[in-house]
Amino acid sequence: MKLLLKTLVAFLCGLLITGAMLFVPAGTLAYRGAWLFIGLLFVPILIMGVVLFIKNPELLRKRLEMKEREKEQKGVVALSGLLLVASFIVAGLDYRFGWSHVSNAVVIISSVVLLVGYALYGEVLRENVYLSRVVEVQEGQRVIDTGLYGIVRHPMYFAVTLLYLAIPLVLGSWWALLVMSPCVLLLMIRIKNEEQVLHQGLPGYTDYTKRVRYRMVPWVW
Repeated sequence: MKLLLKTLVAFLCGLLITGAMLFVPAGTLAYRGAWLFIGLLFVPILIMGVVLFIKNPELLRKRLEMKEREKEQKGVVALSGLLLVASFIVAGLDYRFGWSHVSNAVVIISSVVLLVGYALYGEVLRENVYLSRVVEVQEGQRVIDTGLYGIVRHPMYFAVTLLYLAIPLVLGSWWALLVMSPCVLLLMIRIKNEEQVLHQGLPGYTDYTKRVRYRMVPWVW
């Protein structure tokens, strides 16, 4: 019951805070892009939370409670959070003042990309029981090299990249996309630091990197 209560509180707080960051700058509740984004974001989150609560409550607990301990990672996480908040505020202001125009076709494509990103994220959660919000090597952890992990070493970060790039355009703002874009670079910094930790502490990880060459995007990086 304690885990269920924490999950519900986190969900409701996230919903209210996200709504405030979008609708207050927009100056209206008639911001359709914001309603679309909230639906696309929180319905999958709710479904994923229910599935984790039933199938893997320990993983859900880790996703809710753990905090980053690596100094470099703390900075990356904090800056990513600031950019995310800033992009929401800019998107709301963009809607209010009409700074940019995003076509319906781009909004639809971006909505599909966002859902694909969430689907990939969900698959990563299914494949990797050791997945955590923090950079660490857990007791008894082994290398996962099946499914998406047989294609790239960090499929979760690929999924998150899709989300970062899709969210501003679902909200209808090119300016918000400009603000959000550095998050991709921050993910790359996070990956490099994470791989140092895994090379040092996870048996078999070095051999895994020789078998699966690409970190996040096949044939690119």
